[in-house]
Amino acid sequence: MTDAHPPADGRDPAVGPADPAGPADPADAADPADPADRPGWRRDVTLFLSGQTASLLGSMLVQYAIMWHLTLETRSGTVMAVYAVVGFLPQAVVSVFGGVWADRLDRRLLIVAADATIAATTLALALLMLSGYRELWLLYLVSAVRSAGAGIQTPAVGALLPQITPARHLLRVNGINGTIQSAMMLVAPAAAAGIYASASIEAIFFVDVVTALVGIGLLLLVPVPRIVRTDQVAGVRGYVDDLVGGVRYVARTPFVRWVLGLWGVVFLLIVAPSFLTPLMIVRTFGDEVWKLTVNELAFSVGMLLGGIVISWWGGGEGGGGRFGNRGPRDRVALVMGTTAVFGVLNVGLGLSPTLWLFFAFMFLIGLGVPFFSTPTMTVLQETVPPEKQGRVFGFVGIVMAVAMPVGMAVFGPLADRVSVEVLLVAAGLALLVVVGLATAAPSGRRLLQEGAPTPDDEPAPAPAGARDA
Repeated sequence: MTDAHPPADGRDPAVGPADPAGPADPADAADPADPADRPGWRRDVTLFLSGQTASLLGSMLVQYAIMWHLTLETRSGTVMAVYAVVGFLPQAVVSVFGGVWADRLDRRLLIVAADATIAATTLALALLMLSGYRELWLLYLVSAVRSAGAGIQTPAVGALLPQITPARHLLRVNGINGTIQSAMMLVAPAAAAGIYASASIEAIFFVDVVTALVGIGLLLLVPVPRIVRTDQVAGVRGYVDDLVGGVRYVARTPFVRWVLGLWGVVFLLIVAPSFLTPLMIVRTFGDEVWKLTVNELAFSVGMLLGGIVISWWGGGEGGGGRFGNRGPRDRVALVMGTTAVFGVLNVGLGLSPTLWLFFAFMFLIGLGVPFFSTPTMTVLQETVPPEKQGRVFGFVGIVMAVAMPVGMAVFGPLADRVSVEVLLVAAGLALLVVVGLATAAPSGRRLLQEGAPTPDDEPAPAPAGARDA
């Protein structure tokens, strides 16, 4: 979530006038080959991340409030499965179109429109619930609308970040972005628990509306130049051509297919059953709200620390980063290793004899998330041509959004027949088997050796952040 502009002389205005002795940090030195290194990019990235942080905080407050409300009121795995389906499936459907829109329209305005629609829907829900309407279908409906908005917003945000960030700073900015999100995951559960316990769920909805307005206001201050596409055709025919072109690009690009498959497996076997951890806590360890809060905090603290590590580890050229200069092959290996660790930790969750050991495994899973998500997103941003990134991130969103409800459609009803512990262990073991098969397969070995190849019939893309004048 970011945006910025390059200087004519290669200097960042935050550094000040040129120093005859040269820049203090080599990472801030001009790189004539990088057209994205222009004045104001740090300011634009900061504004963009700040606005998205405000919006994210409100969204997470609502997410926790609805999830806890359904858990405490129903204690039903089936209800949680329905919530997961309505919360993710609309995103999958809309992402088919959202990715194309992100490559054809103003990405900033798409994000603003999605945020505004979500805020208006949440405000309507709050007013209805205050009037006495508290049926479950209202929560499902609003969750579906919020999910559809994410289907528009997510591809636009993913494609906007490399549009305004210099290529050599992408991994670090992605790491910072992930760290901010982790910090919000640390703050949001505590804030949601405090508001939910002392006020009402409606109060959380009102907070979400305010944070959405703050996010929209900050985003409108960010100048985002449009990517000029010479292949774009107006009208319905052009839209369909773009959609078909995106499908064709994904189908013939090995690394993109690999990312989609891996994310689908992880969301199906790890994220979906982990969605049931609040249910496991309530059934096994007690239904106190603080236990649900600590569960989320353990995961969030781990993600925060992991994001800090990868932000430092992935600095730009000359900036001291330990991983920023590595090639796609090393990042692919890191992602595969992290996925295997997820499988082991998920087994640990299911076998935890005490609540605090359970929290420790949640912390470790959170710690590993940035080492899985940040390298994959960064390599996609680095290797996919800018004019195709919206569609590619749209397909990433589709896979994530479909895998979650599919997984919950299986694990949710099963959680009403067997213990959540058994499901966690089974899912973790299944993931280890999948990782072993993927690594042993010829295509997996080839990716570990070559990294992220581009399609055979297409030239290597320009550096991320570069775009047509």
